[in-house]
Amino acid sequence: MRLANFEGPFDLLLQLITKHKLDVTEVALSEVTDEFMAHLRALGPDGDLDQTTEFLVVAATLLDLKTARLLPAAEVEDEADLALLEARDLLFARLLQYRAYKRIAAILEERWEDEGRRHPRTVGLEPHHAALLPEVVLSVGAEGLARLAVKAMQPKAEPQVYVEHIHAPLVSVREQAAVVAALLRERGTAAFRELIEDADDTLTVVARFLALLELYRERAVALDQETALGDLTVSWTGGDGETRVTDEFDQEPGQEQETEARA
Repeated sequence: MRLANFEGPFDLLLQLITKHKLDVTEVALSEVTDEFMAHLRALGPDGDLDQTTEFLVVAATLLDLKTARLLPAAEVEDEADLALLEARDLLFARLLQYRAYKRIAAILEERWEDEGRRHPRTVGLEPHHAALLPEVVLSVGAEGLARLAVKAMQPKAEPQVYVEHIHAPLVSVREQAAVVAALLRERGTAAFRELIEDADDTLTVVARFLALLELYRERAVALDQETALGDLTVSWTGGDGETRVTDEFDQEPGQEQETEARA
């Protein structure tokens, strides 16, 4: 419905607010209510019933809001007050939504006008440019291309990591476990630093530490450390019998899997 270049009640309401340079607030709605009613009266009896009803619904809400502003401010007490607040919020929401759509429509219209003046290129390349294109030479026929496609689609074998070049441990953990056990049987209790006093290199120290962990797992030794990062005290609890230590650290690469398979 068009009325003096207005389409619908929200377009009219938004134009009135914009004309007075107001923001979308309850005060702005109150100030433009009279003008809105004047435009509504200009519709006359010949207007479309459905579209006139839309204007009347908005006009009724505006009149209720203006009446409420003329009355002394009071707390919300009954359902009528709540209904008025709900109608006000709904009017605000629809008006802001309409303004957003109107702005987007203006942007799209501007883009449409700009793009409407552009035309795609429908001609081919100029001869001097076409001559610069390299000649495409296919060195393989249809059968060769098919073989390449089959080769590309074949599943690839999973990558394998070979460990044959990795040598066996230079220091045996099992042998160092026997050395540690002999020292502890003789002394009963010793600090870890005493157990590695005669170690010739770092590998031997590491092997004796691993041996100590294996003995602890077999409950052949007890470990005690009074303070964090302090001296580690080791006590023998394995008795006089033979203590077996696993040889998993002494196996060459690949032997561990074979041992597990036999087990």
